[in-house]
Amino acid sequence: MSLTKESVVVITGAASGIGRALAVHLAQESIAGIAIADVNEKELKETEKLVNDQNLKLTTHIVNVGNEDEMRKFAEDVINQHERATHIINNAGVALGGSVAEVSIEDIRWLMDVNFWGVVYGSKFFLPHLEKEKSAHIVNISSLFGFIAPPGQATYCASKFAVRGFTESLRHELEGTKISVSVVHPGGVSTNIANTARIGKNVLLSKEQIAQRRALENENLARTSPAQAAEIILKGIKTKNPRIIVGFDSRLLSFINRNFPKRYFSIIDFISGGRLRSD
Repeated sequence: MSLTKESVVVITGAASGIGRALAVHLAQESIAGIAIADVNEKELKETEKLVNDQNLKLTTHIVNVGNEDEMRKFAEDVINQHERATHIINNAGVALGGSVAEVSIEDIRWLMDVNFWGVVYGSKFFLPHLEKEKSAHIVNISSLFGFIAPPGQATYCASKFAVRGFTESLRHELEGTKISVSVVHPGGVSTNIANTARIGKNVLLSKEQIAQRRALENENLARTSPAQAAEIILKGIKTKNPRIIVGFDSRLLSFINRNFPKRYFSIIDFISGGRLRSD
């Protein structure tokens, strides 16, 4: 088993969604401690209240995962307060709406800093501490969009494909060591990521059109709850599953992608009735 009474689990992006659900579920696992981090201080405090376990050492950290210095200090702070870390779950992520022509370089850089570099920093800066443990685990959150690449999602897909490649290579590098590595591919999960997505600088949509699109995405695509996603991820952590797929949609679409690599999107587009298109 990957989780024990000595485990100290670090979670980024813990102010809402999957990160919050993971913190709540982990508090029921009789582990030693949890360090939760997010850039949103108010919502992070809500997660802290929900955990509310007197037998668990819980620390909160306000961190922008896309900032190298903040992430380096975050790792140091966790070790100073918990004395160790056995698991790092790099969960923090953001979304960006718009085609390549519509989003700016600044938009792309912002998303990559959070979604990709945040994972790199978390993996890199906690790795020396994980190497000291009898058993440790790096868990990086990719996406269904780490398998497929619909139009209007080039930047988000780039970040999630990058997380997948980085994590799988890291797993091969650490094979035979005491550190397990897993990549997670959630499908549609009812989190706040779509509602807080940044809209590309040159996207010509009204506020009403943007709100309508977000409502449709939440209704049609987000079929898995954060609690369900957390349960699947924790099961994968306990069994040291190197690839954790969350949701029927993620399993189905990854299967279609593998078997029809040249025309997978036309098949998916037909099955979904065009719901994966953002144009």
